[in-house]
Amino acid sequence: MTVQDVRAFNRFYTGVIGALDHGRHRYAPYTLTESRVLYELAQVPHLDAADLRTLLGLDAGYLSRILNRFEDAGLIERGPSDSDPRRRRVRLTVPGREAAAVLDERARETVGALLDTVAPADRPRLAEAMRTIRDLLGEERARSGAVVLREPLPGDLGWMVQRNAALYAAEYGWNADYEGLVARIVADFAQDHDPHLERVWIAEAGGRPVGCVMCVRDDAPGTARLRLLLVEPAARGGGIGDRLVRAVIDFARGVGYRELVLWTNDVLSGARRIYQRHGFVLAAERPHRSFGKDLIGQDWRLDLHGSGV
Repeated sequence: MTVQDVRAFNRFYTGVIGALDHGRHRYAPYTLTESRVLYELAQVPHLDAADLRTLLGLDAGYLSRILNRFEDAGLIERGPSDSDPRRRRVRLTVPGREAAAVLDERARETVGALLDTVAPADRPRLAEAMRTIRDLLGEERARSGAVVLREPLPGDLGWMVQRNAALYAAEYGWNADYEGLVARIVADFAQDHDPHLERVWIAEAGGRPVGCVMCVRDDAPGTARLRLLLVEPAARGGGIGDRLVRAVIDFARGVGYRELVLWTNDVLSGARRIYQRHGFVLAAERPHRSFGKDLIGQDWRLDLHGSGV
């Protein structure tokens, strides 16, 4: 492959997308970069400005001008970071989320129009080619440690089942009963969930999933349940688990839940330390025989109104 091959592909792909986006209707009244900023801010309740700059590879001054314009327009609000008061947190306002939703819908329509030109039988081949490009060209990004929390893409829910089963078998010796439990949880979400009250996050680095978590409604009124927190072994130690749990807490609080609960087992010490850091309190524990092992199950709870973490 030569430089000319890459440039030729880039011209081709840019032309395809441009043909579907006459007059830049998709981004109006924002530039492409401004649209990317709105999109990333819409994926999580808030981001630090420094993380946003790294994520998008933007010059600090350029990003500052964009954020100033957004703040003047009432699309964002800024304040001290929860993790470091020296940093600035950025959060979309209600008008900001509405603007991001409009841009997202336009993008979905554009990509849908593109896929309509591809025969259904050829779409798996196209998807595999895209994954190959992301895998090969995303290695440098993976080494840089850039991690994005995003919504699940086709195939990600299956990945959640596979990786939970494989990791818990390798690390704790759990049998296929656990895979069956995870499969039911994921299937229930896929078949019937309220997108306004329930959500899945995928942590992605270098074009590959490296973690996940789920927030679903619990049986008790006003209560949400955190489920299936997982971080790949190679990605641990970088705060991904904390970011995933924080995303669930902020989401649950933002949509009006009063309490967040979870069930885990005492052998999962790393996960328990994350829950404790975020204010969860152990409510009950009891021994049980599950997944081929004798375990101690634990119920943890977080009061979303009383906790300021």
